[in-house]
Amino acid sequence: MRPEDDVRGDFDDDAQAPPPPPSLEDLEDALNWPYRPVSANPFVHAQDDNAYKPGAGAMMMRRAPEPSASRGEPARRVSRSATPPRPRPPVERRPASRPRRKRGRVGCLLRGIALGLIALIVLIFVGTAAASIGYIRIADELPGPDELQNRAASFQSTLIYARNGELLYELLDPHGGRRIKVPLDQISPLLIRATIATEDRDFYEHPGFDPIAITRAIWQNIREGEAVSGASTITQQLARALLLSDEERAQRTLSRKIKEIVLAAELTRRYSKDQILEFYLNEIYYGNLAYGIQAAAQTYFQKDAKDLTLAEASLLAGLPQAPAIYDPFTNPDAALGRQEQVLALMAENGDISQAEAEAAAQEMRNRIPTLRPPRIDARAPHFVNYVRQVLEEQFGAQEIYRSGLRVKTSLDLRLQTLAEEVVRAHVDALAERHVTNGALVAIDPHTGEILAMVGSKDFSDPSIDGQVNVALRPRQPGSAIKPLTYLKAFEMGWTPATLLWDLPTTFPAFPEPYRPKNYDGKFHGPQSLRSALANSYNIPAVKALQFIGIDNLKEIAARLGITTLTRPDYGLSLTLGGGEVTLLELTGAYAALANQGVRIPPTPILEITNSEGQVLWRHEPQGEQVLRPQHAYLMTGILSDNAARAPAFGEHSPLLLSRPAAAKTGTTNDTRDNWTVGYTPELVAGVWVGNSDNTPMANVSGITGAAPIWHDFMEGALAGRAPVEFAVPEGVVEMEVCADNGAQPNACPQRKKEVFAADQPPLGPEHDWWVACPQQPDRRFIVVEKVLDEDGRNWLAQWAQENNIPLGKEEDCNVAPPQAAIFWPGEGQTVDGKIEIIGMAKSDRFANYFVDYGVSFDPQGWGRVEGPVDHPVENGVLARWDTRDLPDGQYTLRLVVTDQLGNQAEARAHVLVVHPTAEPTLPPTETPTPLPTPTPPLPTPTLPPVITETPLPPPTAPSLLPTPTPLPP
Repeated sequence: MRPEDDVRGDFDDDAQAPPPPPSLEDLEDALNWPYRPVSANPFVHAQDDNAYKPGAGAMMMRRAPEPSASRGEPARRVSRSATPPRPRPPVERRPASRPRRKRGRVGCLLRGIALGLIALIVLIFVGTAAASIGYIRIADELPGPDELQNRAASFQSTLIYARNGELLYELLDPHGGRRIKVPLDQISPLLIRATIATEDRDFYEHPGFDPIAITRAIWQNIREGEAVSGASTITQQLARALLLSDEERAQRTLSRKIKEIVLAAELTRRYSKDQILEFYLNEIYYGNLAYGIQAAAQTYFQKDAKDLTLAEASLLAGLPQAPAIYDPFTNPDAALGRQEQVLALMAENGDISQAEAEAAAQEMRNRIPTLRPPRIDARAPHFVNYVRQVLEEQFGAQEIYRSGLRVKTSLDLRLQTLAEEVVRAHVDALAERHVTNGALVAIDPHTGEILAMVGSKDFSDPSIDGQVNVALRPRQPGSAIKPLTYLKAFEMGWTPATLLWDLPTTFPAFPEPYRPKNYDGKFHGPQSLRSALANSYNIPAVKALQFIGIDNLKEIAARLGITTLTRPDYGLSLTLGGGEVTLLELTGAYAALANQGVRIPPTPILEITNSEGQVLWRHEPQGEQVLRPQHAYLMTGILSDNAARAPAFGEHSPLLLSRPAAAKTGTTNDTRDNWTVGYTPELVAGVWVGNSDNTPMANVSGITGAAPIWHDFMEGALAGRAPVEFAVPEGVVEMEVCADNGAQPNACPQRKKEVFAADQPPLGPEHDWWVACPQQPDRRFIVVEKVLDEDGRNWLAQWAQENNIPLGKEEDCNVAPPQAAIFWPGEGQTVDGKIEIIGMAKSDRFANYFVDYGVSFDPQGWGRVEGPVDHPVENGVLARWDTRDLPDGQYTLRLVVTDQLGNQAEARAHVLVVHPTAEPTLPPTETPTPLPTPTPPLPTPTLPPVITETPLPPPTAPSLLPTPTPLPP
């Protein structure tokens, strides 16, 4: 055991003093191990030069010199435990025939045990002496009561600066805040009991530190691999606040903890428990510039500390751990949660009943909306409060308000001012639609630095809970969460060309089936993943979540930095925004897309120094590749595709910037939350619009509410900077696919280009449902069996029928082509009157035939004789043609036979129509003037398209993708 691990000195007033210790030089020579201090907290840039020097609260140990080797005998190293090696027992030389006595072995064993006990006693003595010397040196630093009181009133303000050095806020000392000292008997017993139950339940029993709690904390820290528990008692907190230097308070080292424990023990020895508690309650910081419980009672409840109720006392008792995080003005939900923890601890401690705890919690839930915060004069107040929260988490809630830290933040004041103005202007413009609040976060995706943070439209407006930072409050994101679902689908094999069916679908769910609908109330048939996401269609997104699984969506969200999707009961609506996320974390997740899949956690702080200018912590971006660069680029390509989203958003939506930009909107079904999150290669911004009281907006969507704010902020923030294209990572390829189904084309009539990860190409041509037979490459039909989705097959079959597209199977290419022949009238034959057209019209998979006629041997149009006829004719009457009203002349007959695959055959016959002329009987006595023979008018038949060759070309295939009415999701 190392001497600094053996902390002793819990002396009572009448306990005997320890024996006179040896000199320091003797101790240093006796101990033969080097001193190795525990590494400092990551925030501490450089170790204090005096931290481990004699006289500065720690002892410097050096290795004892090793004994020199005697002549003819090798030197032996003294063991680390300082226990001398067992001496070799003497060997008595005897004749070989005599056995060795057992008494010699027993004697050696006894001598070894004796030497070991002596060494152990010496080691205990030396350790006790060393610990005593260390204790005495540390205890000598404890000031007297008067000086202790003076130190309680001694502070240095912590200053918070923007990135350009302009002062944002000064965390004032008590002279700038409120501080009113009151004796312990003027403090509510309920507050005292709540504080002890929360901070130190064994306060009146332990000697200033809690050995059991310390052991438990050490075990938890070892198990977690980091400091997760400090096990600090009330006395230790007081010692740390009043008796340690600024540098020591910033450290998280073993030596500092030992010094804190020693000082706490000495405080307990010199002062009564009530004195220590009174010091603590008058010293501790409760937030909002309230130092001490009296100032806190007046700040939060406008009353004296002695008059606090159980509900009020339990709320205040929970604040000192993290006043900025549990601030009831800015974070009421967290404050109420913390109060419930305090009440539970009081009930567990026997201070109150469970019924009293529940009543106090309900009382505060009713009262907290009525609390009125004090005015805070700070630039970017929501951001400043967030910085305070981060500082409290890293340095401790009490240390930052007295240590004189200098905090350089990441805030860009130009962008912050722009964000505040844009949010205020657009929210005011939407007042008629019952929009009262908005929030915005901007991040540099390459460093994680938060450049702007607007938590509400107006920090000072209590009617909208203006002090609540909505950027940090979990809200439902609507469709803005969909990209995470599709990113996981990419990781599981899908591509931007993957086919999804946007059709009415019922999903099994409890307690009743789930039937999602699209924002526009329509269904859009087959959609590529690109189109489904770009237009924010809901049903394909739910199918995507069904494919990847809910746990996988939660996993990728956590990988991207989202910490709030922790419930075990999410359903498929999670991909439509059924969970809750914060604007800051979702914007941070999109920042990873802008940074080619590398996530850098958002940070509001660039550097922290102490009052002497010594750097305690500096932000050094540490990125983690959480997505494949190819997948990040594919998602960026979809979210930046203005043409792909035009059917729903139009070609000139607010998502379109004057430079390459990717964006996604989100709106909850009840229009309580409205989002837009988007990015360029150098900047990412997220916007929320809604009402803090959670009332719905009126006719507001992502494209009309949050998107204009995002658009104007991005354009203003990047004004004057050259546009930057999104970089294409290695391993991305462009390939041709069928526009209808996303597969590599077989006989697909409409094709397009799409991008893919090189190792994840589109489906092969065998998945293209368009088929053409080799012997008739221009004849196409659809094989619906290639569609795996049953609803998709039914939709495709109906669509093909409505558009006269033949259906078939690939084996149909082996079917013989149709046969068509006209036997009578024969070629060049003269006809008159009503005639029967004899011929053949048949096929293995017969569909129909029709007979047409046309004027001349090279007709420019056709008139129908008969058809379509749905039964074949082997050698019989095809049609009956009445020529009586036709003028004499040349005509062409045409027979067209069609099979079920769309294949056609044609036969023609050229005929002459000649009507016999009747001779008139003329009177003998007159020679009349002959009248001209009237020419009967030619019929004007309805003429179908001319088919000029066999086989006939198929009709042009219509597009499968309907054009919906532009409506935002």
